[in-house]
Amino acid sequence: MTALRFGRVATMGALAALILFAGVWGSWGTAQHVMLDKGREQGTVRVTSCTGDICAGPFTPTSAGARARARVELAESVAVRKGQTYDVVLKPGTADAVRSGPAGILYAWLPLGGALLLAAVVVAGGMRLTRVAWVLGLSGVGLLTAAFAAVQ
Repeated sequence: MTALRFGRVATMGALAALILFAGVWGSWGTAQHVMLDKGREQGTVRVTSCTGDICAGPFTPTSAGARARARVELAESVAVRKGQTYDVVLKPGTADAVRSGPAGILYAWLPLGGALLLAAVVVAGGMRLTRVAWVLGLSGVGLLTAAFAAVQ
């Protein structure tokens, strides 16, 4: 009986760790550009057009070494409205922009927020660690709520 309990806890712990790793991995692709913005082109984008999941507009640089561009694209344009101006960081070597500032950081970490919620279910159900599960779940809800509030 003890071996089965240990096996269940070890398996669910590994699954929870994998889910959290996947959340960090999914977030880091965007978060690295926002959080490690030193040396990257920073500026503002005035959104002039939105089609599907992409909004675009002219880029006005605010950092040294950045150059103005006639058109850059904001992918996955959550809470981006035509006619508004947003602070952005450009991905190196592309015309792809990522929102910067607190809203950009929180939005970049959304996959981790979802992973925290999913890992909370695994930890509570599979490992029977309810306090740890509550911490994970509330952290995920807090991150998702903060991101929602910040991008509005």
